[in-house]
Amino acid sequence: MLVDDHTMVRKGLATFLKAFDDLELAGEAENGRAAIEICAKLQPDVILMDMVMPDMNGATATRTIRQQFPNVQVIALTSFKEEELVKNALEAGAIGYLLKDVSADELVKAIRAAHAGRATLSPEAAQALVHAASQPPALGTNLTERERAVLALMVEGLNNTQIAGRLVVSPSTIKSHVSNILSKLGVTSRTEAVTLALRNRLVT
Repeated sequence: MLVDDHTMVRKGLATFLKAFDDLELAGEAENGRAAIEICAKLQPDVILMDMVMPDMNGATATRTIRQQFPNVQVIALTSFKEEELVKNALEAGAIGYLLKDVSADELVKAIRAAHAGRATLSPEAAQALVHAASQPPALGTNLTERERAVLALMVEGLNNTQIAGRLVVSPSTIKSHVSNILSKLGVTSRTEAVTLALRNRLVT
């Protein structure tokens, strides 16, 4: 099944898929919402899913389809190779990620592989994943819930004694939390920690 908001793209794909005897085009949809409805009726083996579409994007549609119809495999077929899109598609359950400039033979191989439960990634998608995996974790993700609460009160301008009173713990406990916060954020002073927290929206 083909899902793409551009009629000409769907027509082009449909035309060259007809050249392969073992493939049959079950249906087409112009956005993610329609894809879910049509998928429920047709239950295709494999869906070629565009990622950027109006009404409902490909990642959201892929997630819903994979939850409702786990036997249906989805290959993301898109013009975009941004890290976020690749991650979103694969996290949503897509078994492959290909760019639209892929050759007919490569696309057909990917469809057959998806049907057999094997993944196919374009080199660009694989590169995006490697790059994402090698990035350091986002600032502040290693703060505990209590440390976040302390940081929020630091942002409000409270000192250790006031924070201890608000959280009903001893000032020495707060001192320890503050020390951990400074260390995890890689700063040396409360002022720097507060500035960083505000600039990066680490507290609400």
